[in-house]
Formats: sequence, C-alpha cells, structure tokens
Amino acid sequence: MGRELFIVSRDRADLYRYLTQTFADAENVEVVWDRRAGERRAQADSRAPERRRADCRTRRTVEDDLQAVGYAFLALD
Repeated sequence: MGRELFIVSRDRADLYRYLTQTFADAENVEVVWDRRAGERRAQADSRAPERRRADCRTRRTVEDDLQAVGYAFLALD
C-alpha cells in the first residue's frame, strides 16, 4: 500500500486538527503543516534574470491547492 500525504496550509489549524483526527489510525497517511516560508534563494541583484527554469522542489498544483482549499494531497510511491 502506498503512502499518502496531506500538506495543510499554515492558516488552517481547524483543517489540520480534523485531518489528523480522521486519519489517526491510518498507517499509510501522514498529515503535515506546510513548512515553506517563502522563496529560499534571495536574488543578489533584482535586475538579474532568473536562471532556474522551474522550481523542482514543489509541484505547481500543490501551491494552487494550498491557496484554493487549504491543503494538498499527494500519493507517494
């Protein structure tokens, strides 16, 4: 059975409590807070072009889901 992960937005404590209680007995489900605080790399020169093509640490849908519904769901292998 694959692992499942709920990432909950920092401003949704109610949703975090609900999901942790709902999945407390599920061994393959983990509920975590979104720990990202913003862009990790600061630009030394704001006029310099961005060299990274895409942020490989997150999927764009995760950010969209966090903003729209307060959580993102990932099925892990």
